[in-house]
Amino acid sequence: MADVHNPEARSRNMAAIRGTNSKPELLIRHGLHARGFRYRLHDRKLPGRPDLVLPKYQAVVFVNGCYWHGHDCPLFKWPKTREEFWREKIGGNVERDQRNLAALKAAGWRIACVWECALKGRGKLPREDLIDNIATWLSSDRKEASFRGEDTV
Repeated sequence: MADVHNPEARSRNMAAIRGTNSKPELLIRHGLHARGFRYRLHDRKLPGRPDLVLPKYQAVVFVNGCYWHGHDCPLFKWPKTREEFWREKIGGNVERDQRNLAALKAAGWRIACVWECALKGRGKLPREDLIDNIATWLSSDRKEASFRGEDTV
């Protein structure tokens, strides 16, 4: 199936996608800040530049887009055009994520990943419940957490 946009429009759309300060990231940041959590943003000294770094809790939070990180959920679909390019690109993102998570674990950090599907789509979770779950994880001693939407077909 051909792309519904011409190359110029597709390029403009792709260039508008931000790596930081995305809407899902801002929702998580505002929700945690309102509950009294204080954090640093995008610490360049840590592998993968986590979206939120909470040194008091020895925890980092990544807010990942399902498409760019190859998440196994209803929001992710392989593109029909330039399939080889996108499989290599997204596959490389997934491999880099795994390396960064391993390095963070080795350094003693606790890691949470909030997936985009937890915040949008048919399977999204109630926002307050999601923030409560993240806050509960931060206050716990669990090493890892993954927050994803409910799988709906």
